[in-house]
Amino acid sequence: MPAEWEPHEATWIAWPHNPTDWPGKLDTIRWVYTEIVRKISAGETVRILVNSRTEAKDAARYLTRSGVDVKRAEFIVHPTNRGWTRDSGPLFVKNKVTAIVHIHFNAWAKYGDWQKDRRVPETAAKYLRKRLFDAQAGGRPFVLEGGGIDVNGRGTLLTTEECYLDPEVQVRNPGLDRAAYETAFRDNLGVTNILWLAAGPKGDDTHGHIDDICRFVSPKTLVLVKEGNPKDANYRPLCENWDRASDLRLEDGSRPEVIALPMPGPLYFDGDRLPASYANFYIADAAVIVPTFNDPNDRLALGILGELFAPRPVIGIHAVDLVLGFGTLHCLTQQQPQADRP
Repeated sequence: MPAEWEPHEATWIAWPHNPTDWPGKLDTIRWVYTEIVRKISAGETVRILVNSRTEAKDAARYLTRSGVDVKRAEFIVHPTNRGWTRDSGPLFVKNKVTAIVHIHFNAWAKYGDWQKDRRVPETAAKYLRKRLFDAQAGGRPFVLEGGGIDVNGRGTLLTTEECYLDPEVQVRNPGLDRAAYETAFRDNLGVTNILWLAAGPKGDDTHGHIDDICRFVSPKTLVLVKEGNPKDANYRPLCENWDRASDLRLEDGSRPEVIALPMPGPLYFDGDRLPASYANFYIADAAVIVPTFNDPNDRLALGILGELFAPRPVIGIHAVDLVLGFGTLHCLTQQQPQADRP
């Protein structure tokens, strides 16, 4: 599985349509999407899943009014339940040519409406004429989400115990222990080295996705979120991840460089803590887009990531409304890597 910063052929995204994800703000979210597409399409094609041709025309009008070149977008009709494309979309692997791994999305083992989302990889494989691999573990379909893993493109995969090893909460693959998960990661994604952190931030609807916590920014460098306020509910869980950081080893046995990324102040909606995190950035070809939250730490996070990704531009995208859906930029996007010619 290639690293996210490697050259893309396209980015996949699904046009927002489910009002329960963003109560009372669905139209606002569509304008946020246009900004996301505008930044990404400057360097690559954006493939947009839509429920119908009528929705494609509506989406094109939003994009055009925001100055997006719609020639850089491809609309693919495939009805979705929610459209968090990082988790339900096509997950690509590469060996001279690219293929898609079907990781059998089941709405984070939490919701009952996932049947349309689960079929997105099938539609993508037909559309792209790519081979589709059926992810298996122990003779059963392997359930995974793209936001639950991160890779450095050299064989190391990063994930959390909270997400995949909790025996009672949101159990994706009943009966799979750590060793069975590691075998499934190797067999289905081609990785050789698996790193486990502990847990994610409060308010995470996915129960511990790694893309709100820790991300590779190069083959040997990680950013890891850090809460500086000892009174914050995230302080202890995130400290445990830092306690483990010194024990992490890459595929060659070396220690990764681990750089602290701040957390924004708490955000709430209807009394619920939202999983706001600067780690939910997306690495596109033209720029790295980073969620911002009208917070003093916005500038600090952008500065840290700006140095790490230079000369690739690092651009903030306002995400206070977006995070009402319990996810932001990385959760909404899925990269399609360029394929070398055989």
